[in-house]
Amino acid sequence: MEKTAERATPATKRASPLEADIRGYSKLAVDATLGVTGMVENLHSNITRSKGLLGTPTLQPARGVSGFVYSSVRGTTRLVGTGLDVVLAALAPLLPRTNTSGQREAILSALNGVVGDHLVASKNPLAIEMELRHNGQSLVMDTPALNAALPVANGKLLIMLHGLCMNDRQWRRVGHDHGAVLAREGFTPLYLRYNSGLHISTNGRAFAELLEALVKTWPVPVEQIVLLGHSMGGLVSRSACHYGSQARHKWPQLLNKIFFLGTPHHGSPVERGGNRLDRVLGFSPYTAAFSRLGKIRSAGITDLRFGSVIDEDWDGKDRFARSKSPDGILPLPSTVTCYAIAAALGEDGTGGDGLVQVDSALGQHAAPNRQLKIPASRRWIVPNTNHMELLSSAATCDQLKRWLAET
Repeated sequence: MEKTAERATPATKRASPLEADIRGYSKLAVDATLGVTGMVENLHSNITRSKGLLGTPTLQPARGVSGFVYSSVRGTTRLVGTGLDVVLAALAPLLPRTNTSGQREAILSALNGVVGDHLVASKNPLAIEMELRHNGQSLVMDTPALNAALPVANGKLLIMLHGLCMNDRQWRRVGHDHGAVLAREGFTPLYLRYNSGLHISTNGRAFAELLEALVKTWPVPVEQIVLLGHSMGGLVSRSACHYGSQARHKWPQLLNKIFFLGTPHHGSPVERGGNRLDRVLGFSPYTAAFSRLGKIRSAGITDLRFGSVIDEDWDGKDRFARSKSPDGILPLPSTVTCYAIAAALGEDGTGGDGLVQVDSALGQHAAPNRQLKIPASRRWIVPNTNHMELLSSAATCDQLKRWLAET
């Protein structure tokens, strides 16, 4: 049963990025060593206890001398981890105070996408905290600070939401950024940065709260909000609309349009394949231990199995257990005009983009109660394009501009 707190506790003294990186990676190495030790112990235990390839797997620890060895490894690993924290605390004054390279952020974003929920649960400093950015710089939800950071801000906001394992800087691809181009249509582009390894509903609720704070502190009255979500970012947008309406926030009344780029509304076959692999590996005592490797993947990734966007989709459930597609789907907000763009690897515009199927990206489904009911005039397919190329596609940007201009 899963019920884990997913909010990081702010540190009383902010560490430098480099210090946080070293401390975080060392902590992750300790956790990984403990996990692998447990996995190998479980493999050893199953082989020595089992009477055949298709016997019943066990989670019991190894016995006798083997059990003593594994216990010792875990104890030593924990001691080493504690020692590293002490050493890093002493080195803190000697470490540089800044390190904001795009490479560092790309690594952190990928790491958070894969194990971001674990980073938060273990209070690892590598966990990304949600924030809005502009030109790669963090924005403080304070009117004077926003006015200083964006002196030419207007009341039309375009907010960009990245996908799994990515960050705000990665909207720029091959020298192109949809946000920068669409800004010429009279919008102020802002970019969300978030821990994509957390549950989508966790990020959706946090994003709703952040938007409410933004509307209250924006230097000029907000006239219009447009959301542009790539991949998982589109699901976070839908989740935020749900929780913003529940909380009676002001910002949903200002939300005018949502654009979905390659969003897996009905999930991704890649995650469903991972879930099937878990079950196959867990079938035999000789491979059951290795099924635990698959369970390293984050809550954000397992949410992509069926496109889960609300707490009820996962709360109180084993997210790695076999499950069927939900009977229904959270509808799109009735007061917002929604658009969907899908990519397809082939010329005929069918199949998918390598990660998301066309029907899933367009919100279409064989079951009527799973349809998102986006009109055909607001659906569009880009052929000969993969999932990531949606970010740099000139044809996609032109279509976004046409839709943005619609009243």
